[in-house]
Amino acid sequence: MIRILPAALAAALLASPLIAHAADTPQREPYGIALEGFAYPYPVHLLPVVNDGEQLSMAYMDVAPAQPNGRTVVLLHGRNFPSSYWAPVIKMLTDAGYRVVVPDQIGFGKSSKPTGELHFDNLARNTIALLDHLEINKADVVAHSLGGMLGVRIARAYPDRVAHLVLTAPIGLEDYRLYVPPTPTDKIIETEDKLTADGYRKQLQTNYAIKLPSDAITPFIDARFNIKGSPDYPRWLRAFVSSGQMIYREPVAHEIPLITEPTLFIMGADDHNAPGRPNAPEALRAKMGQNAELAKAFAAKMPNARAEVIPDTGHLVFLEAPDKYKELVLGFLGH
Repeated sequence: MIRILPAALAAALLASPLIAHAADTPQREPYGIALEGFAYPYPVHLLPVVNDGEQLSMAYMDVAPAQPNGRTVVLLHGRNFPSSYWAPVIKMLTDAGYRVVVPDQIGFGKSSKPTGELHFDNLARNTIALLDHLEINKADVVAHSLGGMLGVRIARAYPDRVAHLVLTAPIGLEDYRLYVPPTPTDKIIETEDKLTADGYRKQLQTNYAIKLPSDAITPFIDARFNIKGSPDYPRWLRAFVSSGQMIYREPVAHEIPLITEPTLFIMGADDHNAPGRPNAPEALRAKMGQNAELAKAFAAKMPNARAEVIPDTGHLVFLEAPDKYKELVLGFLGH
């Protein structure tokens, strides 16, 4: 059963001291691998989809504004975050009159964890199927991290469905295969399975240069580690690792300059996230993750793009610099 948190509490979701206390308790109450037991800020619906012959369910929130402006924004989440973390952005957009559609991609959050491999083409098709189901012909796409790679794929494959594209601290601005040798899936599964909650917290703070209080990161720790008590945890783990292999095997960096839709990169100056960096030869590691510079270089090559870099900000741009993020996004979408 999906627990619903009233919308008025959405902004407090990430900083709840009660959640923080739960994370520090040794005995974790297990969630299901579709995050059963983990609250989302708005009602969650399910859309049946078929990927590679497998029947799956795609979870999503569909939030209506009080005073509609006739436009829709689709929010695309990152790899390590449930889509509930978009709560402040959902409020920001609905207050401005936008309908906001927030899917959990297959393999993530409250959506099904497939037995097969994840592919950006499937995730893009699923997202368009959701828009078709909701009878939305065209939408603005606001994406974060891994969602940025998916946003690029959607803009390339379905250009007539995308009005504006906002890439918020996207990964995939470089082809990680040029730095990191291939790693067998079973080896990654073994490494991820050994990760502790404290280790994961340090990983988030270090890799993402997160400028948030510790309590605000705790829901992400809970969402990852409270599912370890589920009997289906091995299936979740394989899907999670598959998403990492998808990032590695299906680069989008070569396609970014081909995007013609109006595009805004919003980068944290201190965000040097580069998936797979620990597995790269030491001499190459420092060259990876120059994300703000990469975004500026891409924007200069594109017909209708610009890059904004927010100082003293890491990977979670919209949570770390909410006022500047609001100014940039609403200004861009209003054009």
